[in-house]
Amino acid sequence: MSIRFDGQVAIVTGAGNGLGRSHALALAARGAKVVVNDLGGARDGAGASSEAAKAVVAEIVASGGEAIAHGANVAVMSEVEDMVKQAVDAWGRVDILVNNAGILRDKSFTKMSLDDFKLVMDVHLMGSVNCTKAVWDLMKEQQYGRIVMTTSSSGMYGNFGQANYGAAKMAVVGLMNTLGLEGAKYNVRVNSLAPTAATRMTEDLMPEEILAMLVPEAVTAGALLLCHDGAPSRHILCAGGGGYASSRIFETEGVYLDPSQQTPEAVAEHWDEICNTDRQAPLENGAKQSEKFLLKAQAFLQQNNA
Repeated sequence: MSIRFDGQVAIVTGAGNGLGRSHALALAARGAKVVVNDLGGARDGAGASSEAAKAVVAEIVASGGEAIAHGANVAVMSEVEDMVKQAVDAWGRVDILVNNAGILRDKSFTKMSLDDFKLVMDVHLMGSVNCTKAVWDLMKEQQYGRIVMTTSSSGMYGNFGQANYGAAKMAVVGLMNTLGLEGAKYNVRVNSLAPTAATRMTEDLMPEEILAMLVPEAVTAGALLLCHDGAPSRHILCAGGGGYASSRIFETEGVYLDPSQQTPEAVAEHWDEICNTDRQAPLENGAKQSEKFLLKAQAFLQQNNA
């Protein structure tokens, strides 16, 4: 199978450097017309410059591709709407959105200001919300769309000093789960990428010899699968250093406690059974949890009324 994007239009946010740049270049090399979005700020979100995005566009054009730069701050909806309008004005549609833009303001929760918490949430979560909202109806109308959220192991598993970043990165998984359901009948598929790569976001977090192994292009290989016509939906693809894995949220089978046992003491007594993973399974949607518990309750009632 050859993965190509000929005739398709992609928006990649935070594409002036690192992973976003790698995603944008690879999409263009495989035929996509690309909006290279980058505010051009520092790693902590301060400042702005269009030079990085323009440099990526120049590289794409020099290789025979088509691209435009846009400096929208993804946390500002009016700027995002202008970016999408420019894409549609230039090429008539938007097929792919890669929500990659992000910043870091790491500190322990004790030392972290609420302003720093909110800013990271605004860029990672609301930036993804804004960009997705701006293309959502377009994709529904054209009966086609591929959206990639960028999550993180920091959100799924936690990481010291990243309460703001981790909260935002887990939030986009919840966004993915619901939008994947809502977009299904319109052929709009939504997935998440959990990357590990050597970028300016990680340059002072790992030794040089480790960073040398974590090339962005290895992550981009996974990202492009999620952008493709044959992409799954509502999956988390983890990628880094040539390794690829899938992460999903599973729920144990659990137990049913009859009304006389529905006490904290009984829950504690059955804790090992509640946590038993032998029959754990992913749930298709939130209602499936309620369905599971109600079926257990009905089975108890039927047994006791027989």
